[in-house]
Amino acid sequence: MTDPVIELRGVAKSFGPVDVLKDVDFKAYGGRVTGLLGDNGAGKSTLIKGLAGVQPFDGGEIRFDGEIVQIHTPRQASNLGIEVVYQDLALCENLDIVQNMFLGREETSRGTLSEATMELQAAKALQSLSVRTVKSVRQKVSSLSGGQRQTVAIARSVLRKAKLVILDEPTAALGVAQTEQVLKLVRRLADSGVAVIIISHNLADVFSVCDDISVLYLGHMVADVATKDTTHTEVVEFITGARTAGAEA
Repeated sequence: MTDPVIELRGVAKSFGPVDVLKDVDFKAYGGRVTGLLGDNGAGKSTLIKGLAGVQPFDGGEIRFDGEIVQIHTPRQASNLGIEVVYQDLALCENLDIVQNMFLGREETSRGTLSEATMELQAAKALQSLSVRTVKSVRQKVSSLSGGQRQTVAIARSVLRKAKLVILDEPTAALGVAQTEQVLKLVRRLADSGVAVIIISHNLADVFSVCDDISVLYLGHMVADVATKDTTHTEVVEFITGARTAGAEA
């Protein structure tokens, strides 16, 4: 296996007297999907916000592509190639797909928007993920299904040439068919060489798409295993604290 795209070594985060992350190690590799699991309050959101530069870690080391880096702002994270697709997707319903994909990063030429260039790039980003469910890149987001909206949010990260994409509950509130569509999209994203992290409470989704599973329990990383080497039961035991790191089967 190649070196990880992102590696955390002993990271910590506290809010006042509450230690939310405690000496956490974590890795995610290019071309692989890593499931980040844990019960509510385990520290998943705090870990992701630290990677995104929203709430920087208090201590520990971050390595990106093997180099020690500092991530104190979302811009620093984005410049490294880290993109986060939050559960609310951060899409503007009154804008079309192209406008959403380039929001805040519009292409211009001589002071005017390069509409044709943006359309072409948006279409190429969708095509690179083999997306066929979107009829036109000029569709308003308000007309899209939940699965299609998730597709646009993921394609936006491709457009930004992300090396690490973090997906927060990407299949929440989706039907069976749309969930399958999004999971296939996630697989294609990883197969293109991107490191993908998925936060999910749906173990069926995790076992169907993830190559690796990491589990947080009360701020500690208690499991870091290949999906093929564990079971649903073991993962549930890690999530609930019934099994600890290094425990025998």
